[in-house]
Order: sequence, then structure tokens, then C-alpha cells
Amino acid sequence: MANTPEVSVGTPDDLGLRKVLIDGHLEGKARSAGELRRILDRAGVTVGHHDIQWLGGDCTVWPDRAGLRLTIRALMIFGFLATAYPLFHIGISDSGDALTYGGRVAGVTVLVAGVVELVAAGAAFDYWGKRRWRYSGVAVLAGVVLALLCGTSLLLLQIGERFTGYTLVGIALCVWSSAALVELVRLRAWKGLRHPQTVAIGVIISALLAGTNLAYSQIYLPYVRTPLIQSGAEFKDSNMVKGEKQLFMTVHLYVKNSGQVPVYLLDSKYWIHGGPASSGSDVKPGAFDLIYHGAFVTPVGSVLNPGEEIAQDVVVEVRDPMEHRYEAIRAQTEVYVIRKDRTKLPADYERSGIGGRKLEAEAKKEPGYPADTNYRYRSEISNSSEILNVTRGRQRITVFRVDSGEWPKVVVDVSPPDERTVFDPVNPYAKEEVNDRYGLSPVRGSTAQTPYQELLEKARSGG
Repeated sequence: MANTPEVSVGTPDDLGLRKVLIDGHLEGKARSAGELRRILDRAGVTVGHHDIQWLGGDCTVWPDRAGLRLTIRALMIFGFLATAYPLFHIGISDSGDALTYGGRVAGVTVLVAGVVELVAAGAAFDYWGKRRWRYSGVAVLAGVVLALLCGTSLLLLQIGERFTGYTLVGIALCVWSSAALVELVRLRAWKGLRHPQTVAIGVIISALLAGTNLAYSQIYLPYVRTPLIQSGAEFKDSNMVKGEKQLFMTVHLYVKNSGQVPVYLLDSKYWIHGGPASSGSDVKPGAFDLIYHGAFVTPVGSVLNPGEEIAQDVVVEVRDPMEHRYEAIRAQTEVYVIRKDRTKLPADYERSGIGGRKLEAEAKKEPGYPADTNYRYRSEISNSSEILNVTRGRQRITVFRVDSGEWPKVVVDVSPPDERTVFDPVNPYAKEEVNDRYGLSPVRGSTAQTPYQELLEKARSGG
């Protein structure tokens, strides 16, 4: 009997596992009498039930419910993998393609979160198995808390947005992670940590610092840095031909980015009017005659980076110049821009323009087009990061060129692809929230005005 090893079986834990010790050394954990026998056989020990020291219950106490335990393990692993998939999808996209540095940093952070979810999935297999890894419960707890944060973030980002598939993802993550968190708290999953309070404080501080840094780089900086676009016109040469029957004026038109934010030039417009020298409130409506109008930035959709300028000289013809009683000729410009750091405009926007019968047929299918539209450009756009794409859904930008009497104009609309454009003739820029989101704005240039008689005299003298 002196050589008979001392065998003891411990109290069942929350998963029904009982530690098996031989001469004080842990040999394994058993959930059933069969598993206990295999552990003893592997150790080369042959003893009867009466020779075993039973703690917390005798040989009949095996509380493991294998079906429930395996179901919970499967649900946990599935939840972690379901969380990891969108995290990797968003993280891979944003880490390389986000428009801002903060967006790329956020993408890397989301990728790390995806890796944590994969680690948690592996830990869940062990935690609801043999618990061979001391920190498997902590890893599972970290994965569940992270999944709850991801689900909450998705729902917060979608406040005021359209209902998308990711709304359901956010709801499902919140429900699953909340239920899992309650179960892990009941099981005291942090028991593997020696100083859980210190670790929790460290995690909270790190999360606050990371969140503050991302909020500063992704939210604060993009909104305090505003574009500064300058545009205008200048009169240059004038010439008279065919016995004073035609007057040709050369007008210099330009647009310059004097700020720090690059923009897309969606379209441009310039007007040449003839009328009274004064443009104050005493001038009657219709006092100015439209001589010519058009676009001066080609191709549409061009990028205007900080410090860059686009300019063009246009020649404007005035027929029978001696018959007009203009006091002055006035030139004015307007450009329509959208911030490049908040959206991606595809190259096919330039080639999307249609007019004539194609436009008429399209307008019949999509009521709400501005009256007198003669041309339009359209393209789908994406947001500055993939996380915004999945929460806001797809967007489409449409630019209309509209003939409207003495002031032909451009109307811009941003809306989801499945929503028809609703045009408000009184306030064409009524969608202030959408316009502010993408930095969409018309930029009216300075007005250039020159005396009409002076132009005629310069033309007669040969410029």
C-alpha cells in the first residue's frame, strides 16, 4: 500500500470539470467517469473508486451538460467570427484607401479589433472545452466587450441615416454580446488575471486615449479645415470686325484653391451681361441682358489641389454692338465644388453627361427634374472611409445644367440611388445637412465690370 499513489478528484467547476490530482500533481480535468478512467490509465494508475479522495461530491456527481455547453460554445464562436468579418472588411479597405491619415489609422485599429475577435473565437473553444489556457476566459471577455462596442458604434453612426443591412448587424451584435457578457460575468471569466482591476483601468484609459485621438483626427480636423476657393473674371482685349457689325471681347476666367483642402470641380458657370453701370437695389429686374454663358472648367470632375489654379480665356461675340445702349459689360463666375477629403468621385463622372432625347426619356421616368434642364451628369460616390460607406449606404450625385432666362444655372443633388430627385425651385440647396456632410457648395466669384464705351473705343483702335 505504501507505493499506491494518492488520487483526489476536485469540486466541479461551473462547466462540470473536476481536477484530477495524483500525488498532488494536476494530471488533467474530467467531466465524466470515463474521462477520469482515461486520465488514470494514461498516468498508469490503477485504483478503485473507494481509493479516491472525492471533494465536492462522490463518484456520481458529474454535472456537465454536454449538449448545452457545446451549443453555447458554437454560438460564441459563430458570434466572434460574425464580428470579425465586417471588421476585416472595413479595416482592410480603410487602412489602405481611406482619404485621410486619421481614416487609415482607424482602419488599422479596426483590423486589430478583427484579430482580437479571431483570438477570442479560439479562446471560446478552449473556455467551453478543457480550459487548458489560463487566460481563455479573459480573451473571451475581451472579444465580447469589443463586439458590444462595435455593435453600439454601428448603431450610433446610423442615427439619422437610412436603414441598411448593417443596421441589422449592429442590432444583432448588441443583442448577442449583451447576453454573452451577462453569462461571462456570472462565470467570472476574468478569474485568470492576477490583478483584474489594474488591467481594466489600463484598458479603459487606453481606449479613451485611442478614441480621443481618432475623434481629433477624423472629426475635428476635417471640420476646422475648410476649403478656400477663389474665382473671378477679367476683361482683356476687344476687337471690332466687319464694319463694326461684330464686337469680340476676350474674358479671362479662373478658379484657384487658396485653402488647404483639395476639391472636385463638379461644374462651372460664367455669365456675360450687358446693362446699367450700377448693380444696386435701384436697378430694375431684367435690366441686364444675357450676352453669353457657358462652362469654363473642363473636364468636369477635375481635382483642384491646394495652390492650384485653372484658367481659361473665352472670346465673346456681341452682334451689332453700335445698336446696344449698354452702360457696362459685366462678367461673373460660379463653380460647384465638393470636398475631396470627404468623398470619392469616380472617373466615369466626366463621361456620364447626357442631353437631348436621352435626357427627355430619363426625365419622364424620374419625375422631379428641374424645369428646362438641358444636360446632366451623374455618378455614384463613396464616402471618405468604408465605415461611413456601410453606415450611410450608397450615395449618388447628380448635376443639372438648367436654362432659366437671364441666369442659366447649375443644380446639384446628392441622394441615395433609389430615391428620386426632388427639386425645390425656391431653395435648390435645401439639403443643408447632406451638403455640409460632403462640403458641397456653390462658390460665386467676384464680378468684373467694364464700361461698354471703353470696350468700343479699344476695339476701334485695334485693342
